[in-house]
Amino acid sequence: MDFPPRIWRPAPVETFRAPYDGAGLLDTVAHIAVPGPGPEDVVIDDDGGLYTGVEDGRILRIDLGGGPARVVADTGGRPLGIELLPDGDLLVCDAEVGLLRVPREGGAVQVLVSHVGGEQLVLTNNAAVEDDGTIWFTESTRCNPLDDFVGDVLEHNGSGRLLRRDPDGSVEEVVGGLSFANGVTLVGDDEVWVAETAAYAIHRVRRSGPDAGRSTPVTTGLPGFPDNLSTGADGTVWAPLPNPRNDLGDRVKAMHPMVRTIVRRVPEGIRRRLVVPYARVLGFAPDGTVLHDLQGGGEACHFLTGAREHDGHLYLGSVEEEVTSIVRVPVPH
Repeated sequence: MDFPPRIWRPAPVETFRAPYDGAGLLDTVAHIAVPGPGPEDVVIDDDGGLYTGVEDGRILRIDLGGGPARVVADTGGRPLGIELLPDGDLLVCDAEVGLLRVPREGGAVQVLVSHVGGEQLVLTNNAAVEDDGTIWFTESTRCNPLDDFVGDVLEHNGSGRLLRRDPDGSVEEVVGGLSFANGVTLVGDDEVWVAETAAYAIHRVRRSGPDAGRSTPVTTGLPGFPDNLSTGADGTVWAPLPNPRNDLGDRVKAMHPMVRTIVRRVPEGIRRRLVVPYARVLGFAPDGTVLHDLQGGGEACHFLTGAREHDGHLYLGSVEEEVTSIVRVPVPH
Protein backbone atom coordinates (compact mmCIF):
# COMPACT_ATOMS: atom_id res chain seq x y z
CA MET A 1 0.00 0.00 0.00
CA ASP A 2 1.08 3.57 -0.68
CA PHE A 3 1.08 6.09 2.16
CA PRO A 4 2.28 9.44 0.78
CA PRO A 5 3.22 12.33 3.09
CA ARG A 6 0.22 14.35 4.23
CA ILE A 7 -0.12 18.09 4.72
CA TRP A 8 -1.17 18.56 8.32
CA ARG A 9 -1.66 21.47 10.69
CA PRO A 10 -1.59 20.59 14.39
CA ALA A 11 -4.10 21.71 16.99
CA PRO A 12 -2.92 24.42 19.39
CA VAL A 13 -1.17 23.32 22.56
CA GLU A 14 -3.69 22.66 25.31
CA THR A 15 -3.23 24.62 28.49
CA PHE A 16 -3.81 22.85 31.76
CA ARG A 17 -2.95 23.20 35.40
CA ALA A 18 -2.44 19.82 36.98
CA PRO A 19 -3.47 19.48 40.64
CA TYR A 20 0.02 18.09 41.25
CA ASP A 21 2.70 20.34 39.80
CA GLY A 22 5.83 18.21 39.50
CA ALA A 23 8.17 20.91 38.21
CA GLY A 24 11.72 19.86 39.04
CA LEU A 25 10.79 16.38 40.25
CA LEU A 26 12.63 14.75 37.35
CA ASP A 27 15.79 16.67 38.18
CA THR A 28 16.39 14.46 41.23
CA VAL A 29 16.16 10.78 40.39
CA ALA A 30 17.60 7.48 41.56
CA HIS A 31 19.32 5.55 38.76
CA ILE A 32 19.31 1.79 38.32
CA ALA A 33 22.20 0.60 36.19
CA VAL A 34 21.35 -1.33 33.03
CA PRO A 35 24.13 -3.15 31.14
CA GLY A 36 23.16 -1.86 27.72
CA PRO A 37 21.91 1.30 26.04
CA GLY A 38 18.33 2.33 25.39
CA PRO A 39 16.01 0.61 27.93
CA GLU A 40 12.94 1.90 26.08
CA ASP A 41 10.23 0.37 28.29
CA VAL A 42 10.04 -1.49 31.61
CA VAL A 43 7.69 -3.88 33.36
CA ILE A 44 7.93 -5.27 36.92
CA ASP A 45 6.68 -8.62 38.19
CA ASP A 46 5.30 -9.47 41.65
CA ASP A 47 8.71 -10.74 42.77
CA GLY A 48 10.40 -7.39 42.21
CA GLY A 49 12.00 -8.31 38.93
CA LEU A 50 12.30 -5.46 36.47
CA TYR A 51 12.42 -6.42 32.80
CA THR A 52 13.57 -4.25 29.92
CA GLY A 53 14.92 -4.57 26.41
CA VAL A 54 18.08 -2.84 25.17
CA GLU A 55 19.47 -1.76 21.84
CA ASP A 56 21.34 -4.95 20.96
CA GLY A 57 18.24 -7.15 21.31
CA ARG A 58 18.73 -8.51 24.82
CA ILE A 59 15.88 -8.79 27.32
CA LEU A 60 17.23 -8.20 30.82
CA ARG A 61 15.95 -8.91 34.33
CA ILE A 62 17.12 -6.68 37.16
CA ASP A 63 16.28 -7.56 40.75
CA LEU A 64 15.08 -4.40 42.49
CA GLY A 65 16.41 -5.88 45.72
CA GLY A 66 19.94 -5.82 44.31
CA GLY A 67 22.25 -8.13 42.41
CA PRO A 68 23.52 -8.29 38.83
CA ALA A 69 21.29 -8.11 35.79
CA ARG A 70 20.47 -11.38 34.06
CA VAL A 71 19.91 -11.93 30.34
CA VAL A 72 16.53 -13.58 29.79
CA ALA A 73 16.60 -13.76 25.99
CA ASP A 74 17.87 -12.18 22.80
CA THR A 75 15.18 -11.26 20.30
CA GLY A 76 17.61 -10.73 17.43
CA GLY A 77 16.01 -7.34 16.79
CA ARG A 78 15.23 -4.17 18.72
CA PRO A 79 12.80 -4.71 21.65
CA LEU A 80 10.58 -1.77 22.59
CA GLY A 81 7.34 -2.21 24.57
CA ILE A 82 7.29 -4.97 27.16
CA GLU A 83 4.36 -6.42 29.15
CA LEU A 84 3.47 -9.41 31.32
CA LEU A 85 1.14 -12.04 29.85
CA PRO A 86 -1.53 -13.64 32.08
CA ASP A 87 0.53 -16.83 32.36
CA GLY A 88 3.63 -14.93 33.51
CA ASP A 89 5.61 -14.91 30.27
CA LEU A 90 6.76 -11.64 28.75
CA LEU A 91 5.14 -10.00 25.76
CA VAL A 92 7.70 -8.04 23.77
CA CYS A 93 7.09 -5.66 20.88
CA ASP A 94 10.18 -5.90 18.73
CA ALA A 95 10.47 -3.13 16.17
CA GLU A 96 12.18 -5.43 13.68
CA VAL A 97 10.79 -8.90 14.41
CA GLY A 98 7.18 -8.38 15.51
CA LEU A 99 5.10 -9.37 18.52
CA LEU A 100 6.93 -11.93 20.68
CA ARG A 101 6.37 -14.24 23.63
CA VAL A 102 9.47 -14.50 25.82
CA PRO A 103 9.61 -16.97 28.77
CA ARG A 104 10.68 -15.13 31.94
CA GLU A 105 12.89 -17.97 33.08
CA GLY A 106 14.60 -18.47 29.75
CA GLY A 107 13.71 -20.52 26.71
CA ALA A 108 12.92 -20.09 23.07
CA VAL A 109 11.43 -16.82 21.88
CA GLN A 110 8.10 -17.38 20.11
CA VAL A 111 6.94 -15.07 17.33
CA LEU A 112 3.22 -14.43 17.85
CA VAL A 113 2.71 -11.99 14.99
CA SER A 114 5.14 -11.03 12.24
CA HIS A 115 2.69 -10.48 9.36
CA VAL A 116 -0.84 -9.10 9.12
CA GLY A 117 -2.86 -9.79 6.00
CA GLY A 118 0.24 -11.16 4.31
CA GLU A 119 2.13 -7.93 4.95
CA GLN A 120 5.21 -7.97 7.18
CA LEU A 121 5.07 -5.70 10.20
CA VAL A 122 7.45 -2.76 9.78
CA LEU A 123 7.65 -1.29 13.28
CA THR A 124 5.89 -3.06 16.16
CA ASN A 125 5.96 -0.73 19.14
CA ASN A 126 3.76 -1.14 22.26
CA ALA A 127 1.01 -3.37 23.65
CA ALA A 128 -1.52 -4.02 26.38
CA VAL A 129 -2.95 -7.40 27.45
CA GLU A 130 -6.41 -8.35 28.71
CA ASP A 131 -6.93 -11.09 31.30
CA ASP A 132 -8.19 -13.50 28.64
CA GLY A 133 -5.01 -13.06 26.58
CA THR A 134 -6.37 -10.59 24.05
CA ILE A 135 -3.50 -8.35 22.96
CA TRP A 136 -3.84 -4.79 21.71
CA PHE A 137 -0.69 -3.57 19.97
CA THR A 138 0.57 -0.90 17.62
CA GLU A 139 2.41 -0.89 14.36
CA SER A 140 3.81 2.63 14.40
CA THR A 141 4.27 2.88 10.66
CA ARG A 142 4.07 0.68 7.59
CA CYS A 143 6.62 2.80 5.72
CA ASN A 144 9.84 3.38 7.66
CA PRO A 145 12.06 1.41 10.05
CA LEU A 146 12.83 2.56 13.59
CA ASP A 147 16.13 4.21 12.65
CA ASP A 148 14.16 6.62 10.45
CA PHE A 149 11.43 7.48 12.95
CA VAL A 150 12.21 11.21 12.65
CA GLY A 151 11.62 10.99 8.90
CA ASP A 152 8.36 9.16 9.47
CA VAL A 153 7.17 11.86 11.86
CA LEU A 154 8.02 14.51 9.26
CA GLU A 155 6.11 12.61 6.57
CA HIS A 156 2.97 12.36 8.72
CA ASN A 157 1.90 9.55 6.39
CA GLY A 158 -0.89 8.11 8.56
CA SER A 159 0.20 4.51 8.05
CA GLY A 160 0.22 3.60 11.75
CA ARG A 161 -2.47 1.41 13.29
CA LEU A 162 -3.86 -0.22 16.39
CA LEU A 163 -4.20 -3.99 16.05
CA ARG A 164 -5.87 -6.67 18.17
CA ARG A 165 -4.72 -10.27 18.50
CA ASP A 166 -7.45 -12.52 19.86
CA PRO A 167 -6.70 -15.59 22.03
CA ASP A 168 -7.25 -17.83 18.97
CA GLY A 169 -4.34 -16.10 17.21
CA SER A 170 -6.38 -14.09 14.70
CA VAL A 171 -5.31 -10.47 14.18
CA GLU A 172 -7.48 -7.54 13.16
CA GLU A 173 -6.80 -3.88 12.47
CA VAL A 174 -9.03 -1.86 14.80
CA VAL A 175 -7.93 1.72 14.12
CA GLY A 176 -5.92 2.85 11.10
CA GLY A 177 -4.74 6.17 9.76
CA LEU A 178 -2.55 6.99 12.75
CA SER A 179 0.61 9.05 12.41
CA PHE A 180 3.21 7.01 14.29
CA ALA A 181 0.96 4.90 16.51
CA ASN A 182 2.72 4.25 19.79
CA GLY A 183 1.73 3.60 23.43
CA VAL A 184 -1.18 1.33 24.37
CA THR A 185 -2.86 0.77 27.73
CA LEU A 186 -6.16 -0.58 29.09
CA VAL A 187 -8.31 1.99 30.90
CA GLY A 188 -11.42 1.16 32.93
CA ASP A 189 -13.57 -1.79 31.96
CA ASP A 190 -14.03 -1.09 28.27
CA GLU A 191 -11.39 1.24 26.87
CA VAL A 192 -7.96 0.98 25.34
CA TRP A 193 -5.95 4.18 24.90
CA VAL A 194 -3.45 4.63 22.08
CA ALA A 195 -0.88 7.38 21.61
CA GLU A 196 -0.50 9.01 18.21
CA THR A 197 3.00 10.40 18.54
CA ALA A 198 3.29 12.55 15.42
CA ALA A 199 -0.10 14.20 16.07
CA TYR A 200 0.54 15.09 19.76
CA ALA A 201 -2.58 13.06 20.54
CA ILE A 202 -3.99 10.25 22.66
CA HIS A 203 -7.18 8.43 21.65
CA ARG A 204 -9.62 6.21 23.54
CA VAL A 205 -11.07 3.20 21.74
CA ARG A 206 -14.05 1.11 22.84
CA ARG A 207 -13.10 -2.54 23.30
CA SER A 208 -16.54 -4.19 23.11
CA GLY A 209 -20.26 -3.63 22.64
CA PRO A 210 -22.03 -1.81 19.81
CA ASP A 211 -19.35 0.91 19.77
CA ALA A 212 -16.42 -1.53 19.65
CA GLY A 213 -13.55 -0.01 17.68
CA ARG A 214 -14.94 3.52 17.94
CA SER A 215 -12.14 6.02 18.52
CA THR A 216 -12.50 9.43 20.16
CA PRO A 217 -9.76 11.84 21.28
CA VAL A 218 -8.58 12.13 24.85
CA THR A 219 -6.37 15.04 23.76
CA THR A 220 -5.06 16.39 20.45
CA GLY A 221 -2.93 19.28 21.72
CA LEU A 222 -0.19 17.83 23.88
CA PRO A 223 2.93 19.95 24.48
CA GLY A 224 5.15 17.11 23.28
CA PHE A 225 5.27 13.75 21.51
CA PRO A 226 3.54 10.99 23.55
CA ASP A 227 5.23 7.60 23.69
CA ASN A 228 4.47 4.43 25.71
CA LEU A 229 1.39 4.45 27.96
CA SER A 230 0.69 2.52 31.16
CA THR A 231 -2.04 2.46 33.81
CA GLY A 232 -1.22 2.80 37.51
CA ALA A 233 -2.83 1.27 40.58
CA ASP A 234 -5.47 4.01 40.95
CA GLY A 235 -6.26 4.17 37.24
CA THR A 236 -3.88 7.01 36.41
CA VAL A 237 -2.61 6.77 32.84
CA TRP A 238 1.08 7.67 32.65
CA ALA A 239 2.29 9.24 29.41
CA PRO A 240 5.94 10.26 28.98
CA LEU A 241 6.73 12.95 26.41
CA PRO A 242 10.23 12.26 25.04
CA ASN A 243 10.55 15.57 23.20
CA PRO A 244 8.62 18.86 23.16
CA ARG A 245 6.80 20.32 20.20
CA ASN A 246 8.69 22.93 18.22
CA ASP A 247 7.53 25.53 15.75
CA LEU A 248 9.89 24.34 13.02
CA GLY A 249 8.54 20.79 13.10
CA ASP A 250 4.94 22.01 13.05
CA ARG A 251 5.64 24.31 10.09
CA VAL A 252 7.34 21.54 8.12
CA LYS A 253 4.33 19.23 8.47
CA ALA A 254 2.11 21.91 6.91
CA MET A 255 4.38 22.25 3.86
CA HIS A 256 4.02 20.54 0.48
CA PRO A 257 5.25 16.92 0.50
CA MET A 258 8.01 17.84 -1.95
CA VAL A 259 9.48 20.24 0.62
CA ARG A 260 9.42 17.52 3.24
CA THR A 261 11.20 15.19 0.84
CA ILE A 262 14.02 17.73 0.71
CA VAL A 263 14.03 18.02 4.51
CA ARG A 264 14.30 14.25 4.76
CA ARG A 265 17.50 14.38 2.72
CA VAL A 266 19.15 16.55 5.36
CA PRO A 267 21.70 14.38 7.22
CA GLU A 268 20.28 12.50 10.17
CA GLY A 269 22.70 14.19 12.55
CA ILE A 270 21.25 17.59 11.68
CA ARG A 271 17.63 16.44 11.87
CA ARG A 272 18.28 14.84 15.23
CA ARG A 273 19.18 18.24 16.64
CA LEU A 274 15.45 18.68 17.02
CA VAL A 275 15.85 16.23 19.95
CA VAL A 276 16.59 18.53 22.89
CA PRO A 277 17.27 17.86 26.60
CA TYR A 278 13.81 17.40 28.07
CA ALA A 279 12.05 15.34 30.73
CA ARG A 280 8.29 15.28 31.17
CA VAL A 281 5.64 12.74 32.19
CA LEU A 282 1.91 13.45 32.36
CA GLY A 283 -0.61 11.55 34.46
CA PHE A 284 -4.21 11.42 33.20
CA ALA A 285 -7.41 10.51 35.01
CA PRO A 286 -9.62 8.03 33.10
CA ASP A 287 -11.83 10.95 32.02
CA GLY A 288 -8.85 12.62 30.34
CA THR A 289 -8.15 15.26 33.00
CA VAL A 290 -4.44 15.89 33.56
CA LEU A 291 -3.71 15.10 37.22
CA HIS A 292 0.09 15.14 37.26
CA ASP A 293 2.70 17.07 35.32
CA LEU A 294 6.20 15.85 36.19
CA GLN A 295 9.04 17.85 34.68
CA GLY A 296 12.79 18.21 34.62
CA GLY A 297 15.46 20.07 32.73
CA GLY A 298 16.75 16.97 30.99
CA GLU A 299 20.11 16.72 32.76
CA ALA A 300 19.27 13.95 35.24
CA CYS A 301 17.27 12.06 32.60
CA HIS A 302 15.96 12.80 29.15
CA PHE A 303 13.99 11.45 26.17
CA LEU A 304 11.73 9.42 28.45
CA THR A 305 9.79 6.80 26.51
CA GLY A 306 8.35 4.51 29.20
CA ALA A 307 6.77 5.06 32.63
CA ARG A 308 5.68 2.19 34.86
CA GLU A 309 4.20 2.52 38.33
CA HIS A 310 5.27 0.03 41.00
CA ASP A 311 5.13 0.18 44.79
CA GLY A 312 4.81 3.95 45.01
CA HIS A 313 7.41 4.79 42.38
CA LEU A 314 7.58 5.43 38.65
CA TYR A 315 10.26 3.56 36.73
CA LEU A 316 11.16 5.44 33.59
CA GLY A 317 12.83 4.04 30.48
CA SER A 318 14.56 5.97 27.71
CA VAL A 319 15.38 4.88 24.17
CA GLU A 320 17.93 7.70 23.90
CA GLU A 321 19.52 7.72 27.36
CA GLU A 322 23.29 7.84 26.96
CA VAL A 323 23.74 6.71 30.56
CA THR A 324 22.61 3.10 30.67
CA SER A 325 20.15 3.46 33.49
CA ILE A 326 16.51 3.49 34.45
CA VAL A 327 15.35 6.33 36.67
CA ARG A 328 13.04 5.91 39.64
CA VAL A 329 10.90 8.72 41.02
CA PRO A 330 8.15 8.74 43.69
CA VAL A 331 4.55 8.69 42.48
CA PRO A 332 2.89 11.99 43.52
CA HIS A 333 -0.31 11.85 45.55
